[in-house]
Amino acid sequence: MADINVSQPPHANAADLDSAAAGDAAPRSQIDLIELLFFAYRNFVSDPDKVLQGYGFGRAHHRVLHFVNRHPGMRVTDLLDILRITKQSLGRVLRELVEGGFVDSRAGSSDRRQRLLHLTPKGAALARDFVAIQSQRIEKALAACSPGAREDVRRFLVAMIDAEDQAAVEKLIVRADLAAVSGGTRAGKAPARPR
Repeated sequence: MADINVSQPPHANAADLDSAAAGDAAPRSQIDLIELLFFAYRNFVSDPDKVLQGYGFGRAHHRVLHFVNRHPGMRVTDLLDILRITKQSLGRVLRELVEGGFVDSRAGSSDRRQRLLHLTPKGAALARDFVAIQSQRIEKALAACSPGAREDVRRFLVAMIDAEDQAAVEKLIVRADLAAVSGGTRAGKAPARPR
């Protein structure tokens, strides 16, 4: 990381600097956490970004691979709800993943207009690689924390999600975890929609 030099008066204390920087809008701990979230996210996504570059893909490709891996047979409309990107953006990303042999888009059995998404073996391998890369970073960070920190971090992250979306997101995660334990989801059954 490049050095970041910030000029400060020789006798300035942290509270003075934070008050001046934020215009007294937020306490010091929140400013620190905001900046730490920016830097943590930057590094959390930089690991897969390096791999994605080799394929000419971006972060939207990674997200599609992740959620289709967790919810095989999910509908395109459910993926739009999760990612909250435009239909055109998702269409471009899906087209590239399908053409690259990472995703298989199939017609629904009860409604042929439905598009159900599945990873190919190539896509599943790449999704597993991303999970492994990001899991290493998370494990390293948790190891630097006190015992029980994982649950605190989980509660914190859930609380960062808009209140009206929290239950649906947790349901989505639990459902994928249960499906993984039981050996897969039923094709065409949509994941719970985060709202």
